[in-house]
Amino acid sequence: MISINSLTVAYGGFTLLNDINFHISESDKIGLVGKNGAGKSTILKLICGHQSPTSGKVAVPSGVKIGYLPQIMEHHRGKSVIDEAMTAFADMFALEDELEKITVELSERTDYESDAYQNLIIRMNEVNDRLAYTRSDNPQVMAERTLLGLGFKYDELSRPTETFSQGWNMRIELAKILLAKPDVLLLDEPTNHLDIESIEWLEGYLKEYKGSLVLISHDRKFLDNVTNRTVEIMVGRIHDYKVPYSKYLELRKERLAQQQAAYENQQRMIEKTEEFIERFRYKPTKSNQVQSRVKQLEKLERIEVDLEDRSALAVKFPPAPRSGEIVYKSVDMKVGYGEKVVFENAQIEVRRGEKVALVGRNGEGKTTLMRVIMRELDPMAGKSDVGYNVNIGYYAQNQEDILDKEDTVFGTLDRVAVGDIRLKLRDILGAFLFKGEDIDKKVAVLSGGERARLAMAKLILKPYNLLALDEPTNHMDIRSKDILKQALKAYDGTLIIVSHDRDFLDGLVDKLYEFRDGRVKEHLGGVQEFLERRKLENLSELERHYKPAAEEKPAEVIQKKEEAKQEYQAKKFVSKEEKKIRSRISFLEKGIEDVENKMKEIEGVLMNPGPGDDIMELTRAYLEHKRQLDYKMEEWERLSESLE
Repeated sequence: MISINSLTVAYGGFTLLNDINFHISESDKIGLVGKNGAGKSTILKLICGHQSPTSGKVAVPSGVKIGYLPQIMEHHRGKSVIDEAMTAFADMFALEDELEKITVELSERTDYESDAYQNLIIRMNEVNDRLAYTRSDNPQVMAERTLLGLGFKYDELSRPTETFSQGWNMRIELAKILLAKPDVLLLDEPTNHLDIESIEWLEGYLKEYKGSLVLISHDRKFLDNVTNRTVEIMVGRIHDYKVPYSKYLELRKERLAQQQAAYENQQRMIEKTEEFIERFRYKPTKSNQVQSRVKQLEKLERIEVDLEDRSALAVKFPPAPRSGEIVYKSVDMKVGYGEKVVFENAQIEVRRGEKVALVGRNGEGKTTLMRVIMRELDPMAGKSDVGYNVNIGYYAQNQEDILDKEDTVFGTLDRVAVGDIRLKLRDILGAFLFKGEDIDKKVAVLSGGERARLAMAKLILKPYNLLALDEPTNHMDIRSKDILKQALKAYDGTLIIVSHDRDFLDGLVDKLYEFRDGRVKEHLGGVQEFLERRKLENLSELERHYKPAAEEKPAEVIQKKEEAKQEYQAKKFVSKEEKKIRSRISFLEKGIEDVENKMKEIEGVLMNPGPGDDIMELTRAYLEHKRQLDYKMEEWERLSESLE
């Protein structure tokens, strides 16, 4: 369908894309991957004609309709959400108007044998055919269904678009693109402003989408579930794999290993051949053999190992100072701005060492709670208390507003660093991929990913025992996110994190607080368990205002709802309080096992310490784990007895 031929993009002396070639077929769902700055967004701009290459061309057949969602866009004002979404059907409405005019004209004319009359009939048939192809359902119903799927509430559809944030306006633009049903979808990080439930809805939509898709995303699960092909951009070149992202990682590793092995074998053969030539070069009896080997080397096709960009973050958070057992607690808390209440009756408790995620629809209060914890906002009612000796490292979502654009990369850290750590600032910046002249760049010229890394580097400067991170992975590439996740898993302090990235949260957090409809609800366990529990509620919520006729309902949706209903009925006899206690017991058992494993590791080192082992530090850590174990065991016994 679309061909990219010998395409090169260069800026001054720097070549971003070097002679790349690939083809987008009708059934392709391509994940475009690579590090920040590799050229992914540039390729999408080239395909839709927003940018021209230095050389080469992009061949798009005439009549192919492209839908493009950029990372940054202008939003329209002056219409309600539903009216703005309905502009996606402008072409269809124009065809309907044309059909009505043709019908009126045909009813008034009597020159049935004329060419003009016959041409009108031909045009009427063409318009009818196009309408039959594009008009599969009621446009209003389609627009409402799409907007609800992307997270809008039914009563918000009549609100003006300018009363919504940039993230919500991005959803309106995405809805318009999806409703227009283009032949090719180009989506540049569409999940950046979506919450978990909206991401799952979009995922389901794209799975069923019949056209071609080229997707840039840093969400590994999203790529795996939506794409069937992965095109990697690395050091200006592309590598094409006909598999989803996770499988691509395996094949890429195998390819590079095979390439390296073949290269090393060839180098050994070349070395032996050159030794033979050098050894017998001047012996007449070996001259034929020497000449043969020389020609062999001249004809040899040399194996080259693909250049690989191995630069990656090197994140390790300092050990967390000891805090009180309760790190943060709210009781009957009501929070809002002015007269607007965001959420109320919130009962939140975060204990030392817990890793907690705040999830839910955008605008429901996750960032607002972060502001309350940071004492930037006072509750309207109730209590909000940060625990004893808690020192908070805060990563705000709006880094563009917080970082001084006129300061340099180095100056940003130098302003907040104190003591001996100032001697290590260049090393810290190097660990966050700011090397050489990069440290003298002004913040104003940094990309979104670079600003995210710089803000994260500030958190390394001090030993915090509570990290409060609001959307830290937005704009981070997949490799950087993986490294940050491992660093947070190894962090021995308390973590409160706002994120919509399921893969990032999976295995990282063990408790969630869901913000929904002005309430805050605790969920013990990981993100996958939370999503499974929410599936029935999601189906009911999305169909609350629009319920198609029974014959129009997809069979699989009916089946899922029925299965979920039966499962709910089977578990109904368990009381709400008992379920909460059992969830807490399960949570404690996992925590007890983790602490016991850590104690065993320390015991092993203490029994046979090495020259570099700090016995005092190990003993301190062991006693701290022992206190945690005693506390968890005491609560586990108390809750277990309450069920007997």
